[in-house]
Amino acid sequence: MRRISRITVAGAATASLALALAACGTTSTSGSADTKGDKGLAIAYDVGGRGDQSFNDAAYAGLQKAQKEFGYTTADIEPTDGETDADKQQRLESLAKQGYNPVIGVGYAYAAAVKGAAEKFPDTTFGIVDDSTINAENVADLVFAEEQASYLAGVAAAESTETGVVGFVGGVDNPLIHKFQAGFEQGVKDTDPKVEVLSQYLTQTAEEGGFSSPDKGKAAAEGQIEKKADVVYAAAGLSGQGVIEAAAANEVWAIGVDSDQYKQEALAKYKDHILTSATKDVAKAVYNLAKSVEEGKPETGIVRGDLKTGEVGLADSNPKFKADTELQEAIETAKEKIVSGEIEVKSS
Repeated sequence: MRRISRITVAGAATASLALALAACGTTSTSGSADTKGDKGLAIAYDVGGRGDQSFNDAAYAGLQKAQKEFGYTTADIEPTDGETDADKQQRLESLAKQGYNPVIGVGYAYAAAVKGAAEKFPDTTFGIVDDSTINAENVADLVFAEEQASYLAGVAAAESTETGVVGFVGGVDNPLIHKFQAGFEQGVKDTDPKVEVLSQYLTQTAEEGGFSSPDKGKAAAEGQIEKKADVVYAAAGLSGQGVIEAAAANEVWAIGVDSDQYKQEALAKYKDHILTSATKDVAKAVYNLAKSVEEGKPETGIVRGDLKTGEVGLADSNPKFKADTELQEAIETAKEKIVSGEIEVKSS
């Protein structure tokens, strides 16, 4: 099912329609009032698209910041159901051909597409979020130490549980989400070995809806809550909304992911049950790559964000979470030990 096209620049409709048809996805373009036709950053979304209140929305926030600061035209394209690597590559190549630079694939699923497009357009800088397998002079691999933020989420869960049972819900059973699970479980056990961790994956592949099915997330969380889990951490993209809904309905804690989900408008009615979120600053990574291109010194190779750089961490927007002095001290102590190397967090 295709999403409705959002065109926000006068005179851009024709170009946008052509791009949408050529790239097999729905396109949004935007530019400031004084834009002179220059094209800048373009992003192609992962499963779930814009509006997931998490990973993709963070990428869009980075695009918005770049558009506002540099005053050029930007583009963002939604995914389509059942698309192939060839579809993704065609989408990226269409953006590059029109002059967008940099062009970013949001999510590891774009690995083959970014590699192929980068070879055909060597003068365009490409980026890919959550993949470090592409070694090319014009590609920046934007990756994060998700296991470190997840470790802190585990500390928060272990300190907050009253039942001695907490849960982890992963969207898709793959190496990326294993990082979240490994860090979370280690953080819980290092804090209190007696706390039980229930872990579950929604699907084996993204195509089965593991990152895009709130109903699956809700059902998984309800199952864990029935087993006495009173803190549930979801690393499941859009499916995580269902986890948060289930937590709120059962008056237990949810821990969000990627973005500060306490502050997400679509989740406002559940926010009193969002303890914290394990964040990674995808917005900053996207913006920084755009800035490096604008300055004529494009980032390339592996660009990693971690606790030391401040690009992963725990959100403290929930006043109850922030006001819990004992909990904050435990988290800060763990953070310091990870940054110093005293604690080495597992990634699998």
